[in-house]
Amino acid sequence: MLFIFFMLNVQKFTFNPLGENTYVVWSKNKECAIIDPGCSNSYENKILSDFIEQIQLRPIILLNTHCHVDHVPGNHYVVEKYNIPLYISREELPLLQSAPEVAKFFGLKCPPSPAPSGFLSEGDIWQLGEEKIKVISTPGHSPGGLSFWAEDSEWIIVGDVLFNGSVGRFDLPGSDGPTLFRSIQEKLMTLPDHVVVYSGHGPDTTIGTERKYNPFLQNGLQGFLS
Repeated sequence: MLFIFFMLNVQKFTFNPLGENTYVVWSKNKECAIIDPGCSNSYENKILSDFIEQIQLRPIILLNTHCHVDHVPGNHYVVEKYNIPLYISREELPLLQSAPEVAKFFGLKCPPSPAPSGFLSEGDIWQLGEEKIKVISTPGHSPGGLSFWAEDSEWIIVGDVLFNGSVGRFDLPGSDGPTLFRSIQEKLMTLPDHVVVYSGHGPDTTIGTERKYNPFLQNGLQGFLS
């Protein structure tokens, strides 16, 4: 029996003054998803669209892991340019709607986002080319944070839940420390060590590296769960 594996490609861009990571994920057939477009000006918009055009990708979906202001300023541009649907967690809708006002406190420009075409929740599956990507609910940093798990390609995009050597903030409105650490322990640390973690800020890491070396998981987890 012949097994053929279609691996997904991932390209990261770091945008806006808060250093947010935007991801373009694409399949062998050139279909692509845009995840957390942090592009906040025409220069950054062009970087994103130039890459998509150079690789000859076909955007089919826009996703937000969560709707903090640094992860959504490019929503308007992406939907307008590519006429694709936006999907978020329902619990993130108030953050999405308030983003333009919140942006002013950070000196950012954030056009109002188009309304979501639908909402994602735990266990939903969407397909890119030949590969299925599973939606995992990982709240705590925000009320309805989502992670996107590509099992065959062995990576997960986690937004601001988990970082290389750190974890997401839990002192923001709508965040919660115990919930965040439960998400990490019960949803992320159950994945294999070799899985690559693509975070909303900073460099990539792996589940195994964070399990072994992340000081928050080594020292702080039990205190937050008790």
